[in-house]
Amino acid sequence: ETFKTLKNEGNDFVKKGKYEEAVNKYSECMKLNTKECTIYTNRALCYLKLYKYEEAKQDCDHVLQIEDSNIKAFYRRALAYKGLQVRKKRTWQV
Repeated sequence: ETFKTLKNEGNDFVKKGKYEEAVNKYSECMKLNTKECTIYTNRALCYLKLYKYEEAKQDCDHVLQIEDSNIKAFYRRALAYKGLQVRKKRTWQV
């Protein structure tokens, strides 16, 4: 029940654009339940808005370890990589 309340408070903060506060609420949720993927993808969204790309990537990586087909996690991780400007170096063999 506390988990649900914290999650809803976090969601309300996101709607108001208060991403730091939302991160705090989602982090509190994680202390109660580490298996709920939505909390991680929501927090990743907040991190993206706060330009904290490494943190966003870590949250998405965590989700994908639990749920390897989570579309939001893939999408937000891609945005995090874009923010980090991580480019895979391609080596061409002749």
